[in-house]
Amino acid sequence: MIFIAIGLTLVATVYDLRRREVPDWIGAALVVCAVAAIAAGFTEVTWAGLALGAGLGLALTLPLYALGGFGGGDVKLVVALGAALGPLALLSALFWVALSGGVLALVAVIRGRRDLAYVPAIAIGLLAYLVRLEFWHHASVL
Repeated sequence: MIFIAIGLTLVATVYDLRRREVPDWIGAALVVCAVAAIAAGFTEVTWAGLALGAGLGLALTLPLYALGGFGGGDVKLVVALGAALGPLALLSALFWVALSGGVLALVAVIRGRRDLAYVPAIAIGLLAYLVRLEFWHHASVL
């Protein structure tokens, strides 16, 4: 499921950089894939995890939307990621997203820009989460 999430997030990144919007079909496709994966038993995320992850994603990003820091596409993408990953994995991934967002915001300020597309930070953070996950998985095998 994580690879589908990364793939769709990378597609969302292209849209965000080119058009400054994320199409609704991307988040919807991610949720449909999460539902299918749970129904088929291809993921450790449960139905409760899907609901809790989506709810957590909404609870964490809706205030940012209300304050103008996130766009609607950013919110919908994080909600879909929460549904796909579950609440604990979403929190871990969002840690890396926040770090990535901070670095990208610093680069934007240095370049004299006041706004930035945030989906690239979500993609970079998700990739960092995956790398960290794989590192710990391999370290525990040794």
